[in-house]
Formats: sequence, C-alpha cells, structure tokens
Amino acid sequence: MNDVRRMTPDQLRRLKALIKNMCCNYIDGKCLILDCPCPQMITYSLICNWCENAVLPQNAELCIEISKPERVKKCAVCGKRFIYKSNSAKYCKMCRIKVLHRQKADYQQK
Repeated sequence: MNDVRRMTPDQLRRLKALIKNMCCNYIDGKCLILDCPCPQMITYSLICNWCENAVLPQNAELCIEISKPERVKKCAVCGKRFIYKSNSAKYCKMCRIKVLHRQKADYQQK
C-alpha cells in the first residue's frame, strides 16, 4: 500500500496505544530499526511499513477504520464491521460461531 492515509485524533491515540503494547521495535519511545524516535508516534499519517503490516492487523477494528479495505460488511448480529471473504458472508467471526451453534441446536431439536 503506497498511498499515505491520514488518521483522526482518536485513531492516532488508539494506534499509539497499540504500538506501545504490540510493536517489537518500539522501546522507550525509540524505534530500533531507525535508531531514532518512532516517527509513527508524531504524525497523523500512516507512514511506517512495519506498523502497517505487523502491528495494525493486531486490532482488526482499527485496521479496517484506517486502511478502508474494499471488502467490508457490517455484521447482521452485532453491527461491527468485518472483512469478508465471500459475498454471502453476513456475520463477523465471533457471531458466525454463535449463529452456527444456535442453528445446529435448532436443527437437532427438530
């Protein structure tokens, strides 16, 4: 993804928390790869490839908000956005499991 995406202040705040907790290259405010202060912590643009490819996917909801992929639907049960793999997908991962169990139970009762 070569295009630079801008974040809202809320998205930046959530990304900073994610970087502090999940980025293996972030120690005490410095980036181990660049050997300088982490540039992703001071900009509203998504500029760090490591952050985009390794850290951001750790939080699926934030990843969808920032990257805005084309294949996004809203879950019919909980209303969260999720990336779908087929056109017939209606539920997010967690709701899909619950709905499948409910459907199997209903089928067994009949």
